[in-house]
Amino acid sequence: MQPIPESELFINSRGAVYHLNLRPDELATTVITVGDPDRVTKVSQHFDTIEHRLQHREFVSHTGRIGRKHLTVVSTGIGTDNIDIVLNELDALVNIDLATRTVKKTHTPLTIIRVGTSGSLQRDIPADSFVASTHGLGLDNLLNFYRYDAGEEENQLLHAFATQTQLHHRLAQPYLGSASAALLRHFTTGFHQGITATCPGFYGPQGRVLRLGLAQPDLIDRLTTFSYGPHRITNFEMETAGIYGLGKLLGHSCLSLSAIVANRISKEFSKDGDATVTRLIRETLRIVEAL
Repeated sequence: MQPIPESELFINSRGAVYHLNLRPDELATTVITVGDPDRVTKVSQHFDTIEHRLQHREFVSHTGRIGRKHLTVVSTGIGTDNIDIVLNELDALVNIDLATRTVKKTHTPLTIIRVGTSGSLQRDIPADSFVASTHGLGLDNLLNFYRYDAGEEENQLLHAFATQTQLHHRLAQPYLGSASAALLRHFTTGFHQGITATCPGFYGPQGRVLRLGLAQPDLIDRLTTFSYGPHRITNFEMETAGIYGLGKLLGHSCLSLSAIVANRISKEFSKDGDATVTRLIRETLRIVEAL
């Protein structure tokens, strides 16, 4: 097997992957991702011990333990462009020999759980509630740069989405990724479940109007009214579909959990978003520790 060239996989002077600044021995196989670098400490403050603290640019990582559970929490920043970096580098840490730059013969799967914030697209999912994403619907195009074969259920959902929303081809070629069923089944009590739409921006791509008009001003209504069998689009944010899509391609178990900080239908905003995120962090760690 040919080594991966230095131009394709950057390794820094201390033997760590470039963006995350992590070495293989500094990563746990259970990883919690958060968008905000400041949220890393809000997660790791619940650890019993912290073994490693690393930072490079917006990527902050803490690795430690809760009881006997070994965990890493890493910040991704916002958007699937950053998810592309984080997922590929997390995978490289466990599935590429960084010394020889060759893919390892034995695959190591990671458990990756996103803990983030989101906006609700359904009136019955209020601010300050939680959503566990059954699927990530990508409107950001990231997975279209990779060889990706959707499953039968995913193709059916994509066809129904295209038919019902009539999304203009200039905006996106949607893709769909699924949550790990083994992880999702642990996040039922206290969680709404549904499809999370992943957008390539916060303002126009999520239907917000400041000074610029929208190319498809009724997109939010079409997302809200979409249904296919038991499936509906519950919320939207900017990372989930990239995590699910790349996670599937790389052979990792992924789940996205969202604290709802706004309901875009009722125009309701969280009364205390920080408290809601803290509750989600505590509940996630309680469940993850037992896995």
